[in-house]
Amino acid sequence: MKEKRWIIRKDYDLETVEKLAASLGVDRIIATLLVERGVTTFEEARKFFRPGLDQINDPFLMKGMRQAVDRINEAIRKQERIMVYGDYDVDGTSAVALLYSYLKELDRNIDFYVPDREREGYGISYQGIDYAHETGVKLMIALDCGIKAMEQVDYAKERGIDFIIGDHHLPGDEVPRAVAVLDPKQADCPYPYKELSGCGISFKIVEAHLEERMGVRLCDLPEQLDAHRQQRQEELKLKLLKYLDLVAVSIASDIVPIMGENRVLAFFGLRVLNTKPRPGIEAILRYGHVDKRRADQSEGGDQAAQGDKKAGYFEKELTISDLVFLIGPRINAAGRIRSAFDSVRLMLTEDPAIARQLADDINQYNMERKDLDTAATEEAKRRIDNDPFYVGRQSLVLYDPGWHRGVVGIVASRIVEAYNKPAIVFTEGSDGLITGSARSLKEFDMHEALEKCADLLEHFGGHKSAAGVSLKKENMRAFVDRLEQLVREGLGTQEVVPEVEVDAEIGFSQVTPKFLRILKQFAPFGPENNVPVFVSRELVDTGNARIVGTNHLKFNAIPLTERSAPYPAIAFQQGEALQNMARGDRFDLCYQLEENYWRGRTEIQLNVKDIKFEE
Repeated sequence: MKEKRWIIRKDYDLETVEKLAASLGVDRIIATLLVERGVTTFEEARKFFRPGLDQINDPFLMKGMRQAVDRINEAIRKQERIMVYGDYDVDGTSAVALLYSYLKELDRNIDFYVPDREREGYGISYQGIDYAHETGVKLMIALDCGIKAMEQVDYAKERGIDFIIGDHHLPGDEVPRAVAVLDPKQADCPYPYKELSGCGISFKIVEAHLEERMGVRLCDLPEQLDAHRQQRQEELKLKLLKYLDLVAVSIASDIVPIMGENRVLAFFGLRVLNTKPRPGIEAILRYGHVDKRRADQSEGGDQAAQGDKKAGYFEKELTISDLVFLIGPRINAAGRIRSAFDSVRLMLTEDPAIARQLADDINQYNMERKDLDTAATEEAKRRIDNDPFYVGRQSLVLYDPGWHRGVVGIVASRIVEAYNKPAIVFTEGSDGLITGSARSLKEFDMHEALEKCADLLEHFGGHKSAAGVSLKKENMRAFVDRLEQLVREGLGTQEVVPEVEVDAEIGFSQVTPKFLRILKQFAPFGPENNVPVFVSRELVDTGNARIVGTNHLKFNAIPLTERSAPYPAIAFQQGEALQNMARGDRFDLCYQLEENYWRGRTEIQLNVKDIKFEE
């Protein structure tokens, strides 16, 4: 078990914590958790615990939105053919499904397109533009890609096709000469929230267009509207709610922050998923052993989406974690192994029988994907462990023409997890290039490093922690050497010790029913609002520690220095600690509190992140 450094957060003002605890009537630990998440006043806490659609930002604050809505209206008025184009991952396909399903209700002269990962690669492809031209498309709306597609947009314009770009990746020094470029990360974009997913951008287009059609906006204060317009605003909310399940899936799968506007969108998206899931999502969930309740809930879906949470649709309430592990990988698998068109169709279909067939196919793709990424990961680790080239290196770059392009990102993530070093995994690309996926540590900005290697690269784009990249084979060695230099400059030459960020140190006696009830209201959890991590000290096992599964340690922890009942605990892949437990050694625990659902019963257990035994 690798040594980990526990970093107990101190990035908050104690006076602010005390004032917030007093104003809310909560203990200091809860107030500390709120302040750590940027919630410092009673009003901010009210919004945090009571999300509302009125809290999301005016879509017309986004640079280019006015032009985008006008161009869409023009296309509908002139009966021009529209193509919704998106990336082949979860974020891109959900973005396509969302906007396509909305526009389909207004104009049947519409198509969607997702590039083939193997033949076309990432982003806007010339093949896609050629197909659009051949089928009479006059307006292409690109989602979750396109912010650096300068030449492709110009190519389309020469063929009489206008572009609207809706992206959330970091732009370069210039943006494409499109009719409208929607990306909050543009330096001169006044939109206040910068971390929307690609599907989130798609939703903002729908929100803006629907507001125009209905003559009312979400940001209008109800007290300033007459009764008729208040009713219209409520109708607007209901119309928008049905798209938020897709936004929630994208937020979870694309690992964007779940604070601010994203948290509101995810909150309501999860509510829709838990009350009236679309047939495709329900079909996918069968493979995660998530079953609907036996009682007929068909009449309660829309009411629950508005706020009635008396009855859910599933036995176990879906969380962001379920979307990440059950839904995301399967939707992704279609684009990795076969065709992402299947993912879009799955999210669009209203026919349960078609949904089940598509889900069956997609689940099979996911099984193939698992086999491919397992084999590639094992081979990559074998090379790192046995090739002298990798000894002492701070970055890990691997290439194999036989690795499937659809799994190199997963393999790169596994390499970072295993070796705690930035990694890029390459395979054979198209047009004589090699293409790969990069993953990084939080301490190293991969996108910034790639910018410093731009002269050696053909294409790159992404985020601080994950990016896609392609280059010519003859530039590989120079790129590997320069990246290693940049990593050494950024991280130093010593091995980076994995860190666990701890929110607070607590005793078991502080875990009261009220504490747990309030803690649950911090959900939905995700980046910038992770499940709180706690440390408790001076613990022992009650005497029944055992190994379950492959190498998971199951035990009951009880404190020596306070009166408290024991808590069941699970420490995944930490079975080597059993010997210490069996000896009765004292230990400190770093853990998250979670609800463990098993056979109809729910209990609180500790999800252990690390164990430190007394020396």
